[in-house]
Amino acid sequence: MDEPALISQAQQGDLEAFNRLILAYQSQVYNLALRLMGDPASASDATQEAFISAFRGLRRFRGGSFKAWLLRIVRNACYDEFRRWSRRPSTSLDDMSPYSVGPEPEGSLKLTSTDESPEEAMESAELAQAIQDCLDRLQPDSRILAVLVDVQGHNYQEAAAVIGKPIGTVKSRLSRARAKLRDCLQGYRELLPSAFRLEDE
Repeated sequence: MDEPALISQAQQGDLEAFNRLILAYQSQVYNLALRLMGDPASASDATQEAFISAFRGLRRFRGGSFKAWLLRIVRNACYDEFRRWSRRPSTSLDDMSPYSVGPEPEGSLKLTSTDESPEEAMESAELAQAIQDCLDRLQPDSRILAVLVDVQGHNYQEAAAVIGKPIGTVKSRLSRARAKLRDCLQGYRELLPSAFRLEDE
């Protein structure tokens, strides 16, 4: 894919070129929204809003990482949704499980295997829900870094580009997020591999 050429064409209003760009990144964008929102329907809405905003604002793109620019837009769309959530009654976690609807997006945290027994598959699903529950408890600024770096595998520089902060800020926020995740996951000790269980004091 000749990304710079497609960007240039899309900036001139070529919808087919823009669609090719979107196809290249839609899995990563949706996966980020899903991990941030914890709800497939809201993630789909945020993804759609992000793509609409990206198309409308593409002429303002001045180079750099197109992927980081796109992920920054979906982050903002998710934050807008968080603000709307804060003004309406909360939804139960049972209604927000991202593990029961649709195919698993590319780049998502894969915790199940077709080689697993039914019991192992159930344990993996429970662990996946526990991880999402702990992610949901993080503040949005910390959650996005945990998702970008520890779930999707972006490096610090890429994560810094997405959130628009220095690498030092990314490292410090991520360190705090990991500590909170570790503490939260100890509440699910029976689901964790032994290497991740903290010894009782």
